[in-house]
Amino acid sequence: MTTHAFPTGWQAHLTLSFQRRKTRTVLGRHSHQGPLQVQRPFYPEGDSVCHVALLHPPGGVVGGDELRIETSVDVGAHALITTPAAGKFYRSAGPFARQTQLLTVAAGAALEWLPQENILYSGARVHALTRIELQGDARFLGWEIFCLGRPAAGETFMAGEYRQDFELWRDGEPLYLEQGRYAGGDTALDASWGLRGQPVCATLVCAGSPPDLVNAIRARWGEPTAPSPPTSLPKEEGELVAVSQLDGVLISRYLGPSAARARRFFIMAWSLLRPALLKRLPCPSRFWNT
Repeated sequence: MTTHAFPTGWQAHLTLSFQRRKTRTVLGRHSHQGPLQVQRPFYPEGDSVCHVALLHPPGGVVGGDELRIETSVDVGAHALITTPAAGKFYRSAGPFARQTQLLTVAAGAALEWLPQENILYSGARVHALTRIELQGDARFLGWEIFCLGRPAAGETFMAGEYRQDFELWRDGEPLYLEQGRYAGGDTALDASWGLRGQPVCATLVCAGSPPDLVNAIRARWGEPTAPSPPTSLPKEEGELVAVSQLDGVLISRYLGPSAARARRFFIMAWSLLRPALLKRLPCPSRFWNT
């Protein structure tokens, strides 16, 4: 007797292709299956940069759901991708939820990957993979933020599992590879060599011959004032930040109590990196204020 395994949740697939047409970047081709869509592209800073927001209409992800996003940015195009709200991963009865994001950037193109944070409820079981493939002199500036549990509701990540894989490649060679495994209630979540009891962990990556702004970003961290647009961010107790650069890749890490503060820190860093790497002034997404 033969048995067949069938998907237990939403199976969603979104494909996006950004193209350069004269002086304008357009969303030339896109298709979707299941509950993954995009809002109509918008151009808050002119034709050169196409801004898109990814939508997941169900509003949350449960065990058995599989979300797959494939994005390509063609030669000469420039896309900025964000989300209108935080992603939510709910408690699972057993199966893993899977989120796969495959991003390809052609030579002469640029991609800004700036989603809001993912919140993992206690009991969630999630495997997330983000793989960025850069070709030639392609440029990439992006971040990913996750929060284990719901600190505002007093919920810690006491059960479940989060597996995170982040890969950055250029012309088939690895530039940055990261693997994380976080089990609910594990001692690593509180240990001094682990997450130190902090629920939020985040990574910013800048690739494409970024200028040496390591010291500039470090200097802005811990300054006493934070005007808008954010140019500095005073440090709070328990927060840790690291900034380093090697072989044409700048990496910044945040560990602390607040996803909102992680985002503010990264927006501050992005506001320094964007003009230098992409020759464009900061243009914060309207969604970041909602």
